[in-house]
Order: sequence, then C-alpha cells, then structure tokens
Amino acid sequence: MPPIALIGPMAAGKSSLGRKLSARIGRTFADTDKLVVLEHGPIPQLFAEHGESAFRGWEAEAVRHALVPGSVVALGGGAVLDERTRALLSHATVVLVTVDEEAVERRLAGGGRPLVADGIASWRRIAAEREPIYRELADTVVDTSRTPMAQLVDRLEAWLVERGL
Repeated sequence: MPPIALIGPMAAGKSSLGRKLSARIGRTFADTDKLVVLEHGPIPQLFAEHGESAFRGWEAEAVRHALVPGSVVALGGGAVLDERTRALLSHATVVLVTVDEEAVERRLAGGGRPLVADGIASWRRIAAEREPIYRELADTVVDTSRTPMAQLVDRLEAWLVERGL
C-alpha cells in the first residue's frame, strides 16, 4: 500500500482531512508539522531562532520518516519545496488539498504561522508560488472551502477504492 500524502497551502485542512481519512480506511496518520514540533519545538520559535532553511531540513527528515507504506501523511505547505521530498512523493498517492481565500482567511486568524504573520496577502503570494509544484505532484485534488469533511472523506475513499489503493 503506497502512502497517501496530503499536500497544499497552509490552512487548507490537510491535517483534519488526513486524520479523518486515515481513521476511515484503517491506516496510520502522521502530521509532519507536529513531528517537527515534537522533536524540535514550536514552529514560530524554530523560524525565529534557526531560520527557514533549518526548519525545511527538519521538515524533510520528518517527511522521510512518516511517508511509509500504509500511512496517510499531512505535509506542511512548504514541504514540497525540498527536492528530496518531491522524490519521495513520486512513490506515494498524492492528494492536493485546496482552499479559497475567503475560507482560509478565517482559518489563519491567530494561527501562529510565521510565513503569513501579515495575513492573507502573504498567504496568496506563497500559495501562488507553490501552486505549479502542487499541481505537478498531485494525483487528485479536493477543495475544503465549503464541502463538509465527511463528504470529502467519502469522495477520497471512493477514489482510492476505484484505483485499488
């Protein structure tokens, strides 16, 4: 069973969707941001003390450990920037989780996300920069803007079954 990787912009709902999907299909779940936090500390503090480059290294390591057969893994929004991570994703089923600006603006409030500390304008710029990479890696796309998570899990489960995954 190849791993299922959820990629996409910050606050798209990758962790929520991944947690629910893994429970539904009986796979293990990992959130790479949470793995980095457990090992190294809060992400805003890591960015402040060590910079984005160090964080990306720890993030790539977390992805490498988490992305194993039979797993569902929610990756941080910028994890796809690392070429080693992109290579690992070539052996996974990749779900691009998208969200529109209106929905994400509510989700970003008070989120402690260092790259979007100044709000939706930064999110918009970062999402646009990463969009081509997300699209290139994706096997399927789900949008969390308005559809209830339970329906998205139903759709993803059906898609996986249809493909024998």
